[in-house]
Amino acid sequence: MSSSDAVITVRLVRSFEHRNFKPVVFHGVDLDQTVPDFIQLVKDGIATRAGLPPPFRKYAYDTMKIVHQAHGAKTNELVMSLDDDEKLILRDGLTLREAGVANETEVAFFKGEDYGLFKANPTSFW
Repeated sequence: MSSSDAVITVRLVRSFEHRNFKPVVFHGVDLDQTVPDFIQLVKDGIATRAGLPPPFRKYAYDTMKIVHQAHGAKTNELVMSLDDDEKLILRDGLTLREAGVANETEVAFFKGEDYGLFKANPTSFW
């Protein structure tokens, strides 16, 4: 594995309220690609991935946020932390490396509108 290839776990979040997510691992990710390129790579990958239920394949994901990095502290939240959005949400115009993504980073992939609604009223249903 070269210095720019990484293993990234993408947590596909369908519902924050119901804590409905599915992790998907991507190998050989180039950390020097832009955030929009990686988002497209993930969308293409999940559209054809075997074993992934259709609701996860066809959801309108549009935002990524770093959940956890290797050798770092984890949040107590089951889906992801609601803090540090300015620092942890991956912004367009940056490479993955510039956005803070490294080998063995876990990122959440979700619909930004759903996240905003949940952050305004963080209630979970079981």
